[in-house]
Amino acid sequence: MYIKRDFYLQPALNISDEDKQKQELRPLLAVKDFFKKFIITKTTQKPWIDNNGIIHIGIYDFLLNEDIFNL
Repeated sequence: MYIKRDFYLQPALNISDEDKQKQELRPLLAVKDFFKKFIITKTTQKPWIDNNGIIHIGIYDFLLNEDIFNL
């Protein structure tokens, strides 16, 4: 059985300051559909979902967590 999954990935080295965070969020906020949106950073940060429904996750959890698209 084939299950189609659509999502958006925004890779970023880090989003440690407010200007960089706005820069990385801008493309995802411009998309007006209901597909999952991820910002992947080179951190060990645990997954969390912001007020816009965007999933923030570190690269290691993204690569190693088999259930990441079920968040």
